Amino acid sequence: MSHSVNTRRRFLLALPVPMVLAGCGFALRKPPDFSFRSIYVAMSPGSSLGNELRRQLTGTGRVQVITDVAKRNEADVVLEGLQDLRERVVVGLNASGQVREFQLRVRFKFRVRTPAGKDVIPDTEILRQIDQSYSETAALSKEAEALMLYDNMQTDIVQQVLRRLATIKV
Repeated sequence: MSHSVNTRRRFLLALPVPMVLAGCGFALRKPPDFSFRSIYVAMSPGSSLGNELRRQLTGTGRVQVITDVAKRNEADVVLEGLQDLRERVVVGLNASGQVREFQLRVRFKFRVRTPAGKDVIPDTEILRQIDQSYSETAALSKEAEALMLYDNMQTDIVQQVLRRLATIKV
């Protein structure tokens, strides 16, 4: 009997949670709505950021990503990747001159144009950076950590680009 009372209590306590979340404006993130139906992403096929951007755009199911350069002019808009750069800068040394901290940066510069050349989004740069501690005794694990941090920053940049693409009107 005690078990069913506890179960009933938990159920009654959990009931208001969806109502509270709905009342506060909470909603799951939805794919962005784009004013264009097709896009050509002018970035190197070897660019991991470009590949993730194409994958995310395709995954929305709301826009056709044109991959054939010969059909570039058939796209409603063209996203041109001007710079896709990963940087690693030393920002901290110990007393004996050994590296203790790096700053990891992902810098992405792009613009969006119509096939006729009209700027829809002028040259824009997104910069993400994060500090990473470093130890020579854990060099391999710190390299793996740096790769994971770069990937996280890249994903964030792709999400920012998608939100900016959703604001344009063609």
